[in-house]
Amino acid sequence: MKKKKSNRTASVGTFGKLAKLYKNMADSYSKTAEEAGLSCADCKDNCCYSYFQHHTYIEWAYLWKGLNALPDEKREYFIQRAQDVVAQYDEAIAKKERPHVMCPLNEEGLCGLYDHRLMICRMHGTKNLMILPNGEQRYFQGCYRFREQVEGMDEFMIPMLNRTPFYQELAQLEMKYAGTALQTAPRVNLTLAEMIVQGQPDLT
Repeated sequence: MKKKKSNRTASVGTFGKLAKLYKNMADSYSKTAEEAGLSCADCKDNCCYSYFQHHTYIEWAYLWKGLNALPDEKREYFIQRAQDVVAQYDEAIAKKERPHVMCPLNEEGLCGLYDHRLMICRMHGTKNLMILPNGEQRYFQGCYRFREQVEGMDEFMIPMLNRTPFYQELAQLEMKYAGTALQTAPRVNLTLAEMIVQGQPDLT
């Protein structure tokens, strides 16, 4: 019983740190987007159609923290939508196509769990850099709107978001949240919709 209480206490503190990290991510993204003149208004595409897969238990659990705070009817509505989305994912994958399905949390262009949205939902769009532990540098050149905004700009002048410190901090929070269970738990490789359908993560 004491162990469970300790885990709950740790989760509360770690969730608070994750919320702060999420805010820092969003602030850095907004600054980079503003420097590039990037706006999502009237975009022909929608990031919420993207087939994003997520890899941390703490984000999965925090998403469910948001779901559990909703009224029962609303939560069940999102679960049903997530089930429909996963079925569409499976159909597309069976055809060897990359899924292009609206996120189950998107309601008329707005996120139904905005404060609990996952990392990639906060940082997709601008040019960004990720430095791997081996020193390899990986770049994402930005969404089509971003590339339109910076077309003709000197490469060294293009605003860029370095995701590396955010990933590093998220990895540290993941280890604090999951603890030793992370050594034996299956690797997370789920879409947001699948995280909803599978229920809350179990690390016991």
